[in-house]
Amino acid sequence: MASMRDIKRRKGSIQSTQQITKAMKLVSTVKLQRAKQRAEQSKTYFDCMYETVNSVLKKTSGMQHRYLQPGNSTKKAVIVITSNRGLAGGYNSNIVKLITRGNLPKEDLDIYSIGKKGRDALSRGGYHIVWENSEIIEEPAYADAMQLSKKLLEAFAAGEIGEIYLAYTYFKNTVVHIPKLMKLLPVEAGADEPAEGMGEGTNEEKKLSIPMNFEPNDEEALDLLIPKYITSLIYGALVEAVASENGARMQAMDSATSNAEEMISKLTLQYNRARQGSITQELTEIIAGAEAIS
Repeated sequence: MASMRDIKRRKGSIQSTQQITKAMKLVSTVKLQRAKQRAEQSKTYFDCMYETVNSVLKKTSGMQHRYLQPGNSTKKAVIVITSNRGLAGGYNSNIVKLITRGNLPKEDLDIYSIGKKGRDALSRGGYHIVWENSEIIEEPAYADAMQLSKKLLEAFAAGEIGEIYLAYTYFKNTVVHIPKLMKLLPVEAGADEPAEGMGEGTNEEKKLSIPMNFEPNDEEALDLLIPKYITSLIYGALVEAVASENGARMQAMDSATSNAEEMISKLTLQYNRARQGSITQELTEIIAGAEAIS
């Protein structure tokens, strides 16, 4: 059984750790509120751009454009968005697992890393890190997303990469954060086929069957639209990743604080038992000594 001194020392250490986890939880809560508000504000544009591009592609089947066709290269660029700090539960490891346990061949991947944790984990795993910028995730800006989008589109146009993917954490709400792997290029329409037995189709399906005309032409329109589409998806992913990170850290620190409270209660009970045992032993020795003298 541990001595009273050992129990007291361990209890003090856990109490110090609990103060740190409480402070980190409060900081993460404040950061989460700001990041959540920013994510909700950008979500409308994010969703609208995605729906617009999908709507265009649904109405223009058979269109030939370089952004709609796979590149000649077998290389696949993957934008991996993680955090620069740990203590966020499974936030970073879940994104890394999307890459390491996914269906994308390791030898074909070029990693574009945003965040030190993902970069370090994938680098240890032998993945090829071709670009990294850990500062972007601290304060995401649309200009940063635009710069990365331009770099990727130039590599795609030059035939250096054949596909582009985005790995990030989708912010559903404060407690639910979903790791996602999204294909950015070549752009594909996400429409589902109409269900059987639907007859002539709903009004929405009839609208989708109406051909779309472009002015001045379809290629120039997509040349303008697709880069904005890619940039908006990257920026939206950055904003949601920041909100998810702070939400995950807040939950992790809350759990750590609760666990510390339980450990302190158990140690307090052990200390009291040890103290009672020590007092009982001292009383027994005193009584035994008194009886021996008499």
